[in-house]
Amino acid sequence: MSQPTPDERAADWLIRRDRGLTPGEQDDYLQWLAADPRHGDALARQQATWRELDLLADWRPEHAPEPNPALLAPPRHATRRPLRWLALGALAAAACVALAFFLNRETRPTSSLVSATPTVATGYEKRLLDDGSVLELNRGASVSVVYTSTERRVLLLSGEAHFTVAKNPLRPFIVSAAGVETRAVGTAFNVRLAATAVEVLVTAGRVQVTPCLAPDARSSHTLAPPETVSLVSRGERVTISRASDRAQVTLPPIVPIAVTAAEIARTLAWQPRLLEFSSAPLAQVVAEFNRHNTLQLSLADPALASLPVIASFRSDNAEGFVRLLEATAGVRAERRGDTILLRRANSP
Repeated sequence: MSQPTPDERAADWLIRRDRGLTPGEQDDYLQWLAADPRHGDALARQQATWRELDLLADWRPEHAPEPNPALLAPPRHATRRPLRWLALGALAAAACVALAFFLNRETRPTSSLVSATPTVATGYEKRLLDDGSVLELNRGASVSVVYTSTERRVLLLSGEAHFTVAKNPLRPFIVSAAGVETRAVGTAFNVRLAATAVEVLVTAGRVQVTPCLAPDARSSHTLAPPETVSLVSRGERVTISRASDRAQVTLPPIVPIAVTAAEIARTLAWQPRLLEFSSAPLAQVVAEFNRHNTLQLSLADPALASLPVIASFRSDNAEGFVRLLEATAGVRAERRGDTILLRRANSP
């Protein structure tokens, strides 16, 4: 039986990547990739084909009688050969596939959570709640989840969290933060508990925001008068003073403020995102990682700055990216506190 060609092996690795690589498969993949530079070229070709098929999958008969031929047209500079691999020989393909392994592994929410015991996020965390809702926690956020047969309640005790709520009109979803209740049925919103105020930003659907006259939502409390209740829609934000700073008899009406897409992006910049580069210099990749992380990368060897990177990876996976640099690109990493110094492996 003939041996599979590099393209056939590359296609097989992409399929296995799509369903998730095991640790053993991850090791096998890196060994295969490092064995021959042609393997990386094959992966790049297969990845490009998958992107074209994804574009074709977006076509629907109602859009046009037949697909636009430009969907599968070759790039304008298709005859140009890609940059040579240089010291990042295996990185281009490794980052597209092996880093996608980290992406697939780390973006999956943890197991379902319903617990009255407060938990604190040591970094960005994504959790799947018992009803299918998704809770994303910023670093340092503390929450307690209490579900009953009639309601789903999350107590935000500190920090910031984003909620994507599974729809269930019979069990309203309520987030309590310093005496402010945000009630939703099926929507998505961000709540930030600051030193003096509670900020609610709606990213999908609509929520009802109600300040309470008692700061602890778990105790017997009195909701604010109806005129202070606000309906906040997608693209709007409200800011309410914390319960300890509010008058216990009179409360001002809550007025939603429209925010731009750029403002929403800045507010949610703490959430990891997919970063994509096509022959970007390593210096640019490092700068982008540093914008999103407390852990900072530093090019101790200026010769690394211009090396090209072709990759898709999560913005919060700086350490995974560094591990791949060490394994596939001849880079040596040295950690000093919250900084990782990068230099060529053969440099002094």
